[in-house]
Amino acid sequence: MYWYEEEVKQLEKRYRLDREHPGIIFYGSSSIRLWNSIEDDFDFTKVTNLGFGGSTLAACVWFFERIMTGYKPKALVVYAGDNDLGDGRNPEEIFIFFQQLMVKVNLRFGTIPCYFISLKPSIHRWHIADQFRYTNNLIESEIIKLNGNWKFIDVFKKMLDKSGHPNPALYDHDGLHLSEEGYRLWAETVKEKIG
Repeated sequence: MYWYEEEVKQLEKRYRLDREHPGIIFYGSSSIRLWNSIEDDFDFTKVTNLGFGGSTLAACVWFFERIMTGYKPKALVVYAGDNDLGDGRNPEEIFIFFQQLMVKVNLRFGTIPCYFISLKPSIHRWHIADQFRYTNNLIESEIIKLNGNWKFIDVFKKMLDKSGHPNPALYDHDGLHLSEEGYRLWAETVKEKIG
């Protein structure tokens, strides 16, 4: 986890003066960190972007207490797990990290509204699409079963074209990160759930 240290230290400093009222915290990997239009996309509420590049769901669990120190959010939106699969971890491991994250969130924030954005399909990782589907299924089933303060936001299906493959218009040139159009789709999908 040491390779995240610099970015985590930056996050620890970044919003030091504004932790009482962060609004909705967005937490997770570079898909969150690179969401440059996030304040405009959610202009009806305050948002705080606590994404860190390349992070795994494992890293989000590992650094949770450090990054979240002092924050009092209205809600939490999480996107991570994509890089765990890319690094060769299996869906069951990612599911366990998700369960660990739920416990940490509950201990720190109580039962605030929490949202997990499904793992997205991507051109770059399409060869392991079945693992993405299975991971999403494990997490969504758990959220439905618990019927608590977590909600599942499915972006996977919405990011496929008519032939059932990732829609290239939604991705950056690397076939992994999102384009502006991809973020517009995410913003609409998330707003439907949290609005």
